[in-house]
Amino acid sequence: MTIRTDPASTAAKSAADPHTAGPHAARERLWDAVREGDEYAASEAVFAALDAGTDPEAVLLDVIAPVQRKVGAEWAADRITVAQEHAATAINDRIIAALAHRVRGGARPGAGAGRVTVACVDGEWHALPARLLAEVLVLRGWQVDFLGAQVPVPHLIAHLHRTGPCAVALSSSIPTRLPTAHAAITACQAAGTPVLAGGAAFGPDGRYARLLGADAWAPDARAAADRLGGETPLLPGPRSAHHPVDDLPHLADQEYTMVSRTAPRLVGETMTGLEERFPAMREYTERQRLHTAEDVAHIIDFLSAALYVDDEELFTGFMTWTAQILTARKVPAHSLRPALDLLAGQLQDFPRTTRLLEQAHRALDADSAPAPAPATTPDTTGHGKPE
Repeated sequence: MTIRTDPASTAAKSAADPHTAGPHAARERLWDAVREGDEYAASEAVFAALDAGTDPEAVLLDVIAPVQRKVGAEWAADRITVAQEHAATAINDRIIAALAHRVRGGARPGAGAGRVTVACVDGEWHALPARLLAEVLVLRGWQVDFLGAQVPVPHLIAHLHRTGPCAVALSSSIPTRLPTAHAAITACQAAGTPVLAGGAAFGPDGRYARLLGADAWAPDARAAADRLGGETPLLPGPRSAHHPVDDLPHLADQEYTMVSRTAPRLVGETMTGLEERFPAMREYTERQRLHTAEDVAHIIDFLSAALYVDDEELFTGFMTWTAQILTARKVPAHSLRPALDLLAGQLQDFPRTTRLLEQAHRALDADSAPAPAPATTPDTTGHGKPE
């Protein structure tokens, strides 16, 4: 029989020793806890850090956020399962809520700094980054309306008209949501509300946020909170009714529209072509066929997004990342090339699309080449590595 210690007692003991309750130690303890699905140990790790004097904002951004990024990295490397990833994310979400209630002490957040709406783009399920920003803003004195994951644009605009916030913080992690993000940005601005964009979908340098006309961009929650609370207020510029093609003239060629609208047919014909090239696919189970079709659909979704923003790096980056994911799962990455070939055959009349598919081919070839020996000893601390 396992006898669990009292959480309050454990936290108090840890608080007495900063070496076991500082941000670094708290990250390690929280990671061990979420990896094992132990919500009690997770809460002990976070509350011990608070009791040891770690600032609540630092607990959110320097303990919980890095652990959540590690959850994603470990899933990508096939070192934890999808179920473990989901469980870890759920635990972190509940720990954030528990921390917020403890720090506030039951008091309602004020509105000294103003009112902000924090929402995820419609179709975006990854709500934890936005949740972290919402809690940081509350700690800094903002009144925050956190609308959560996948907020439809009409509902978002109705909320803005009803509440009149100073700004909207719009979050998206998946680049395939960029067309929807563009519609949301345009609609918010038309309603007189400036938009601060954030999340991996907008590019590591915010290039897509600028391209889609966002009023500001931030790489993380701390920078977003600093930007909203800075000396220069985030104000909407003069807006006139316009369409996406006004911001993105390349959309006039209709390639994005044609590829995105014909995606189901493209998936079907690609699956048929793959079966002809690899007869063994005809013996796939229904589950295997479903997964293969989903993979093809993801390729087309990212191809569409790259056409929307006219950026080949978006598509080639996705293809090389997918190859790494497949390799980690001991699936031959060369299976991606026939899918690209089949899509190229169906879309040969589209110049921009053809260029993207050719660039992806070259990127996969380069990615599969033997890597040169590192000039220095690899960094094993986890600092500075891609997230």
